[in-house]
Amino acid sequence: MSYQSMEEAKLRGEKENIPFWKAIQLEDAQERDVKIEDSWEKMKYMWQSMLDALDAYEPDKVSRSGLVGTEGGLMDSYRETKEPLCGDFVAKVMSNALKMGCNNACMKRIVAAPTAGACGVLPAVLVTYYKEYNVPEEKMIEAMYVAAGLGQIIANRAYLAGASGGCQAEIGSGSGMAAGAICYIKGGDTDQIGHACAMALKNLMGLVCDPVGGLVEVPCVKRNVGGAVNALAAADLVEVPCVKRNVIGAVNALSSADMALAGITSKIPVDQVIDAMKEVGDKMDVSLRETGVGGVAGTPAAQEVVEKLGM
Repeated sequence: MSYQSMEEAKLRGEKENIPFWKAIQLEDAQERDVKIEDSWEKMKYMWQSMLDALDAYEPDKVSRSGLVGTEGGLMDSYRETKEPLCGDFVAKVMSNALKMGCNNACMKRIVAAPTAGACGVLPAVLVTYYKEYNVPEEKMIEAMYVAAGLGQIIANRAYLAGASGGCQAEIGSGSGMAAGAICYIKGGDTDQIGHACAMALKNLMGLVCDPVGGLVEVPCVKRNVGGAVNALAAADLVEVPCVKRNVIGAVNALSSADMALAGITSKIPVDQVIDAMKEVGDKMDVSLRETGVGGVAGTPAAQEVVEKLGM
């Protein structure tokens, strides 16, 4: 059976003197009854698919609804001609999150990590860092195991689907996974990986799932991180007409990892944060869980969009 808690995976790592990612890999091989080498090749394939998906972005292609598609190109143009408040690297992260979200809406191939609606968070953080700092591919694949392990624990203890737990289950989980993964790449240990994930989840806890028209487009790649980071990201995206939650998830992941690496700890353990996430999801009204009824999906402007789309 897959890991039910961060503590369980940590204990195995300590018992066998192996890093967190290795504990996840061993569990994967055991659960699927495959060789370690086969598990590695599968994860390598997932990593390459992320790289390919990002390269497949077309700035002039729009979704069938016409709501999204060009945002990644607009962000690239802004970053190249202006001075983003978040700096060049974070601006690239934001751009890549937008591109992946647009790819999903345009029916291009993506890696659902953990879902299609949150497909931009993990690649935006990992691929951007990989290209910016020439990280060895092997390290990136190990980080993919870290992300997968965290996603597995979240799935076992709470939710990954917006229809079950709101957007906190999608963008929130993706952000927690990305925070732990980038924390590992930067040298974080298992405890720090857990703290990074916990802080990322807490920052987005309670986030509702309110897709306009039921489409995973607006506002599905943007929501607040809180405080200054959210303000800076929102200001950078002011020229982009349809800002997405994936951008905030990616920036939230980076800031959470930086805090963990600085020695800042989550006062609430990651497993308890995940349990709290489930409780919030259970109490969330159905109108806020991917039904396209509540939140921004219920506003007059959103209903006008739905009417124009004939939905």
